Amino acid sequence: MIRVIGIDPGLRNMGWGVIDVAGSRVTHVANGICQSEGAELAARLLSLHAQLTRVMVTYRPGSAAVEQTFVNKDGAGTLKLGQARGIAMLVPAQAGLAVGEYAPNTVKKTVVGVGHADKGQVLHMVRMQLPGAEIAGPDAADALAIAICHAHHGGASTLAQAVARASA
Repeated sequence: MIRVIGIDPGLRNMGWGVIDVAGSRVTHVANGICQSEGAELAARLLSLHAQLTRVMVTYRPGSAAVEQTFVNKDGAGTLKLGQARGIAMLVPAQAGLAVGEYAPNTVKKTVVGVGHADKGQVLHMVRMQLPGAEIAGPDAADALAIAICHAHHGGASTLAQAVARASA
């Protein structure tokens, strides 16, 4: 069994979701949202780092995945999101994990079956695949979808873990 954390980067709300993967079976462990605190960008990033680090220490995942940033019309907003994404990648890397990266359309196609699904469809399908899970909100649902995507794309296999460690 491999424990996987999926992280949905965001500067205000960073979703996280932890699942256990045993072969093709996925089981919900926990999910939540790290909400940044502070007025200055550096303080908000530090807050996200501290909260996500606590999640990593609490649940001890063996594999991690993060959603790739899409570029939008607001360059400054995209840059800030990229900085939050850096925190989302840094924390698992500090724990010694390789971090899988998935485009939003890949995550949606894997979990929903359609690459341009909306947040409501993602939430519905995550609930279907993780029955009984209490989901903290859309950002946490997206994070669980990222973890499920990682599991389906082989990122949670013991072979993938061994290859990642050997190439590090």
